[in-house]
Amino acid sequence: QVQLVESGGGSVQSGGSLRLSCVASRFTYCMAWFRQAPGKEREFVSSIHSDLVPTYADSVKGRFAIDRENAKNTMYLEMNSLKPEDTATYLCAAKNVGNCAESAYTYWGQGTQVTVSS
Repeated sequence: QVQLVESGGGSVQSGGSLRLSCVASRFTYCMAWFRQAPGKEREFVSSIHSDLVPTYADSVKGRFAIDRENAKNTMYLEMNSLKPEDTATYLCAAKNVGNCAESAYTYWGQGTQVTVSS
């Protein structure tokens, strides 16, 4: 079992920035961010392998940047040029097998709320 704790969510105006963090209790090969808005399906946002290879959803390419510090078991998501449609609960996820860009993640955090106003 891996415990994941997100932080960094908050409220920001359109065009603003936030940086999310996820601290894992131990190392995993894949870490990822998902988001879910009320009444909508969970959506893949970005993933990063332990070798630092990133993947981004088309909706956030060029605006979000994912990174991780393996020695600290910590993943980050820098979100820039935020839009109201980015409003969601952002969930940290991790797994040790499979493609990091796929949605079949094993471990999940509780989420951190991001609200973007126009």
